[in-house]
Amino acid sequence: MTGTGGPPLAVVAGTDEVLGRVPAYERLLTGVERRRADAFLAPAPRADFIAAHVLVRLCAARLLDRPADSLVLEQRCPGCGSDEHGRPGLAGLPQVYVSLSHTTGVVAAVAGHGPVGVDVERRTLPDSVRGAAGRVLSAAERSAMREHADPDAYFLRQWVRKECFVKLGRTTLGGLAALDLAGLPDRSDGPARHGDLYVLDRTDARRDAVAAVVSTVRPRIGAAVPHTDPEHRADLEGRST
Repeated sequence: MTGTGGPPLAVVAGTDEVLGRVPAYERLLTGVERRRADAFLAPAPRADFIAAHVLVRLCAARLLDRPADSLVLEQRCPGCGSDEHGRPGLAGLPQVYVSLSHTTGVVAAVAGHGPVGVDVERRTLPDSVRGAAGRVLSAAERSAMREHADPDAYFLRQWVRKECFVKLGRTTLGGLAALDLAGLPDRSDGPARHGDLYVLDRTDARRDAVAAVVSTVRPRIGAAVPHTDPEHRADLEGRST
């Protein structure tokens, strides 16, 4: 039976952790996903892409108490109608919201009964990203970044938070600087509020990554890959509520 309650479930994990948990992982993918995965020229980015698409199914399976292989992930661009990009969703389950993200060797995903967005990035910033602060941060955020003991860490936390707002449709890449999150705590043990949204982030030192999840319902975030069997109810490592 499809669940209707419970907070959004977000998970951050290593690519190898996810693919190691699901030996037959490619069987979960649709033809479109396999085609997109095969378009990667290098094996590592291909693995990251696949792991994120597997993990989001595992999160949704745990949320709904149903097998991961019963869930079909789809994307549809509202502008051009393409199924190669656009906001992800689950076929036949419009009441369930999902989001996913991947970077080098690390992936993140979230599933919930309200709008959600998730993003993950490596903690080591390339110069090209660091130089984007003027286009990404508000004036108040740039001021806070200059005074921060670790400016890169401050910038990265705001970056992943704002990427979540983009995925929720609350802003665009061109409007990031107009989204002022300077009032959010620098670090928090639980979700902070920004208007009607909950904002939760975590630094994962073991995976050298920073992740954030933003949702309309108070989320939880963990670092253990959900079991493929939803009846396996072991608590998630590092859960926050």
